[in-house]
Amino acid sequence: MSRDWERDHGGGRRAAARLWRRPEADWLDLSTGINPNGWPVPPLPPEVWQRLPEPAPELADLARQWVGAPSTATCLAVPGSQAAIQQLPLLRAPGRVGVPVPGYGEHALCWRRAGHQVRGLGSGQVEAALDQLDVLVWINPNNPSGERLPPERLLAWCRRLADRGGWLVVDEAFLDEPALSVATDTGTPGLVVLRSLGKVFGLAGVRAGWVFAEAALLERLARTLGPWSLSGPAQAVMAGALADHAWQRENRTERRRAARRLATLLERAGLAVAGGTDLFLYCPHSRATVLADALARQGILVRDFVEPPALRIGLPPDEAGAWKRLEQALAAPAVREIIDPPRPD
Repeated sequence: MSRDWERDHGGGRRAAARLWRRPEADWLDLSTGINPNGWPVPPLPPEVWQRLPEPAPELADLARQWVGAPSTATCLAVPGSQAAIQQLPLLRAPGRVGVPVPGYGEHALCWRRAGHQVRGLGSGQVEAALDQLDVLVWINPNNPSGERLPPERLLAWCRRLADRGGWLVVDEAFLDEPALSVATDTGTPGLVVLRSLGKVFGLAGVRAGWVFAEAALLERLARTLGPWSLSGPAQAVMAGALADHAWQRENRTERRRAARRLATLLERAGLAVAGGTDLFLYCPHSRATVLADALARQGILVRDFVEPPALRIGLPPDEAGAWKRLEQALAAPAVREIIDPPRPD
């Protein structure tokens, strides 16, 4: 029974409904790490639907304030960081690229498709490999492990790469800790930073994000994306969400509280929490795929990984019964036998 749709990206309730023959509305999706209590989108002005979208200077100012970048930092609004992930490999001649393992698989896939040689690396392997790379892609915090690296280490890697004309591409899709962001150093030669509204703001469907980098590189990226790549409604939603500082503060506090609650629930169920963010937790388990299937049979989607075997489990929404449903599913006999199998006599 193939589940490649989920193993690649998480989500996919419609496919899950077909696969496990359970109505789509009866699923609790914890597989994506998207904020389940996202920014409340208000009604949009009619003109954003009727006019061709034009770049809004105030939107770039809001983005710079959001990440703590200086007013001189150059950035480009893109239709989700995925768009940049797909296009950046096309802006360099084929070379040698390092990507994190484990990590979001689209990075390796897109660089490889563009003809680059791709090498998977753990954080402890980068120092020894860096001088053999033309590009290093890093995810901070890592998806799925949640591993965080200090900006000083990332920028030191960037300097070594830039000395040879290389790039450091930092994917900060799950980052909501300004002290960890390297977007504040936008303009550093070779530094490319990806940011997304999809995860933290719970706006995955709007497909909106940013690339912070040197102006010349952003001009090339803009040409590859073409005109009107980011819709008018998307720009309006981005502006509203980035300007709503009160919601950002309150929601950040709520997420952190929910992540602690989830960690307690999982550990009481016998799952070891080895990392994560305030949007998901990472639980290594030798039978991760079997465990994910057992939960799916109860209508709960979690993300499983094969190498190394692990689960990524997102926050349940605040809706009535979601937390209780996860707790009951983890206590079900079929799940207990996988998490804590009986010892042979």
